[in-house]
Amino acid sequence: MATKQATLPRSGAFSKGYNFAYAWEKVGTRLCPPPPSAINSSGGSDLRPRFWQNAPVTEEQNAAISALSHAVAERPFPVNLEHGGTAVPEKESALEEAGAMDAVLVNTHQFYKWFAELESAMKSETEEKYRFYESTLEERVNTCDGILQQLVEKQRLIGFAEALRSRLNYFYELENASTSFYSQTMNIGNEQFLPLLKRLDDCILYVENNPLYAESAVYLVKFRQLQVQAAIRGSGSGKNAVTEGVEASLIYVRFKAAAGELKPVFNEIESRSSKKEYAQILSECHSLFCEQRLYLIRGTVQQRISEFAKKEALPSFTRSGCAYLMEACQFEHQLFAHFFPASAPDVSTMAPLMDPLIAIEKFDLPCART
Repeated sequence: MATKQATLPRSGAFSKGYNFAYAWEKVGTRLCPPPPSAINSSGGSDLRPRFWQNAPVTEEQNAAISALSHAVAERPFPVNLEHGGTAVPEKESALEEAGAMDAVLVNTHQFYKWFAELESAMKSETEEKYRFYESTLEERVNTCDGILQQLVEKQRLIGFAEALRSRLNYFYELENASTSFYSQTMNIGNEQFLPLLKRLDDCILYVENNPLYAESAVYLVKFRQLQVQAAIRGSGSGKNAVTEGVEASLIYVRFKAAAGELKPVFNEIESRSSKKEYAQILSECHSLFCEQRLYLIRGTVQQRISEFAKKEALPSFTRSGCAYLMEACQFEHQLFAHFFPASAPDVSTMAPLMDPLIAIEKFDLPCART
């Protein structure tokens, strides 16, 4: 089964020039037919014009010309034209040949005209190639621009999603905080307690600043309930820790060690004392601290004052008792400043502790016993 041969790409300028040369050669042959001697043995002609005979050549030159003529007379077809293939339809080829016959030049003007047309055709073909390249390049550039725009839009959507997620995280934190605060293992000594409390405060502040969010009021109430729950746990743990300190020793250093885990909690409460809820909790912590310290040292101070009263006269007793009370108050103030550094400058916060200590000496004066 014969296969269909692919046609050669046609070039208008090349075909026009080739057909013109072919027609010119045929016209020249008609005008100047070869002499009988130029006809070869096969009945063909070397197609050399008669006027070529005016330039005589030698036998060797004639032999060379004949050899070249035979060599170029049978040029091989291109690969895609073998086996009877044709480059262009016969009808079109005949029309082009007829057009080329009409383009026979008879003067210089016609030659220049023909040459200009040929050059214009070649230029047009060259421009057409670059126009096609330009069109293809423009299409590719537009495709790339579209891809870049899609990437920009993708980044914008990713940023929007991240911003939305960061805002919703405050509301998602409610479930995590509820699970943690109501856990049996969560207490004031847990290392996760303070970070969780800080996160809870951040959530409350964010919900308060964004009341237009859907169900923000509901979330605010739930966050405050968790805050109260955390305060209750903190207060209970504080009492247990102080009780353990009482059982351990009455010395100040050992009290610091026994109640040392309360210091970070007190610091966190003081840092939030600008809020009404934490200010109330801080006041309760001050009262509880003074109450526990008074319970620890009242008996010791009273015993020491009584010893001074038994051994010394009133002036000496007054000096010794005041010096002892001053030293005890200084130690208590240092201990208070250790746990409540921000509240220490306000000495009125220690009134529940200092006033009963001062009253001890008044009741133990020698004149008071008589």
